[in-house]
Amino acid sequence: MKKSLLITFLGLSSFLAFSQTETPKYSYDPLQPSASHSKVQAFVTQFLNNYHYRKFVLDDSLSSKIWSSFIDNVDGSKAYFTKSEIESFEKYRFSIDEAMLSGELDAPFEVFNAYRLKYKNRHAYIKAFLKKPMDFTTNDTYEVNRTTSPWAKDEKELDKVWDKIILSQALGLKLSGSTDSAIVATLSKRYDMYESRVVKWRAEDIFQTFMNSFTEIIDPHTSYMIPSSAAQFNIEMSQSLEGIGATLRNEGDYVMIVDVVPGGPLFKSGQGSKNDYIVGVAQGDEGEFQDIIGWLTDDAVKLIRGKKGTVVRLKLLSSDAPTGTEPKLLRIVREKIKLEEAVAQGEIIDIKHDKKEFKIGVIDIPMFYRDFEDARKGGDFQSTTKDVKKFLLDFEEKGVDGVLIDLRNNGGGSLTEAINLSGLFIPDGPVVQRRTGRGKVDVESDTDKETVYAGPLMILQNRFSASASEIFAGAIQDYKRGVIVGERSYGKGTVQQLVDLDQFLNSPRQASRGKDNGVSTGVGFEAKERFGQLKLTTEKFYRITGNSTQLKGVEPDLTLPSPFNADEMGESSQPTALPYDEVEEASFVKTNNINEKIISKLDSKFQSRLKSDEALKELVIDLEEYKSQKDKKEYSLNYELRKKEKEENESNRKAVKKTTKSSGKSDKEEDLYLTETEKILCDLIGLLK
Repeated sequence: MKKSLLITFLGLSSFLAFSQTETPKYSYDPLQPSASHSKVQAFVTQFLNNYHYRKFVLDDSLSSKIWSSFIDNVDGSKAYFTKSEIESFEKYRFSIDEAMLSGELDAPFEVFNAYRLKYKNRHAYIKAFLKKPMDFTTNDTYEVNRTTSPWAKDEKELDKVWDKIILSQALGLKLSGSTDSAIVATLSKRYDMYESRVVKWRAEDIFQTFMNSFTEIIDPHTSYMIPSSAAQFNIEMSQSLEGIGATLRNEGDYVMIVDVVPGGPLFKSGQGSKNDYIVGVAQGDEGEFQDIIGWLTDDAVKLIRGKKGTVVRLKLLSSDAPTGTEPKLLRIVREKIKLEEAVAQGEIIDIKHDKKEFKIGVIDIPMFYRDFEDARKGGDFQSTTKDVKKFLLDFEEKGVDGVLIDLRNNGGGSLTEAINLSGLFIPDGPVVQRRTGRGKVDVESDTDKETVYAGPLMILQNRFSASASEIFAGAIQDYKRGVIVGERSYGKGTVQQLVDLDQFLNSPRQASRGKDNGVSTGVGFEAKERFGQLKLTTEKFYRITGNSTQLKGVEPDLTLPSPFNADEMGESSQPTALPYDEVEEASFVKTNNINEKIISKLDSKFQSRLKSDEALKELVIDLEEYKSQKDKKEYSLNYELRKKEKEENESNRKAVKKTTKSSGKSDKEEDLYLTETEKILCDLIGLLK
């Protein structure tokens, strides 16, 4: 493999579903694949078969999975196709494997062209429905998630499904205070945008959707990007744009936040997080909100981005919010996004706990960063380890009793920094193991014998702490060096590499003369085609104990109350994630600063507070109620009943905010995760003394 063409990724996957930006002529005429699409499909299929970590066989079994994945990506809500139409596509189910290798694309294009026409007809039905009076006194219920529902027998049955979909959306607007006329206007405009979105799809978009129906079957972090998506991805990676600091993609009818850029405006606000839906955008402090449900991501981005210093307001809705939940409003001042601003922050906090005074140092690490270019030059350069070391030395000088490191929402970054940072707290020794798809295992070690900080240490993590974060936390736990508190981490134990397909599929071809529309351009070589980029998984991480972080993540020593069940967020929620496995344990010497007796005593004190502390007691009750509401499958279409449900939902969601990472001193009092971890650290300090 050409190593010069690869970029290694340690963070969470952040595939971008952007369309091309030029403005073509739109129509419902059937879309057709190009010769380039066939070329890319055949090459990518063979390339993944050769180089992906997971070894797979292109057979009828895989073909069936790819086809189900594609149908789900086209009509996962089962709201457009009928049972007989889906059955008519079954002839392709077991021939996709051969088609992938030959570059044959007739099947996915036939399905998607049919889908576009179904969408066109459904749009006409919706517009007619909106002209009728709506009944908000009905006793009917609305099924939120139809993925496990059977396909409708005919169009009449689909009409009934859509009657409930529209009525539920209208009810949501009514509960937000909209008048009946405003409801009709908003929904009419929304579905016009839906229709516009479908008619704007082009062959490139269909091809990308189909290719990712294939890649997501192999593993959730492998993806193909068409040239325009690849270009947008590279722009986001350079962090040179002026905006809110978020990576976005389409998720069904919504524009979803995939990643929040550490140090960006959205990150600094502390109010937006991964998997939030952006449902409305307004310009300035006085601008009217534009409903963007149903918009393509690139169209939404045009509203969200803007000049530095200008204001944009957003309506955000959590993807796991119960139906009827009111979107939260967020005001953001756009800034130029620079990755180097996402640096560690440290502060010393004085705490009174159990009638004793404690001084603790808190370090917030949003990501594992390293200036590789300056590091190669051999001069001074910025890195996570260097910044944290400065804080630790300052803490020691000022006599802190213990150190707390906040890794919440840290999606990873530099492997080198995860290793070096571990070395600040342990003697020299192995930190992580990595294995290639061919089975070769390498041990990555800290070689610096110096231990910068040897005192009481605590790590706070959540479900979104991933990759390099898990390597660091896992090493601290394995060396018995510190205590891990919070939620189980994400469980991403894989490494991705980015392949520029242009470099593989383009070769210099001498041409007698380049031509543009039949006119000589005077160029002696044909212009290079653009084929996009491929991101694939090539390695897995393992802890020095031999256990993988894949799927299982890092289990905390003390688990805090959580709004999530273990398998509904993170890698283990992905059905095609690579499996958990183990390698041999590396040779290392534990520090034994922490033992089971200490953990047991800390847990006993924590459990006592869960029963006596009013804030924690209220949090546990509210989170359980939130989970029960979130897991509901059906909601009433009756205004009075839904109004009552909404009030309960909004009250319960306040509990979730108490588990959310704070963005500044003003809201740290509501960050119960942080305040409780500080108390646990004080308990640890007392036990070690």
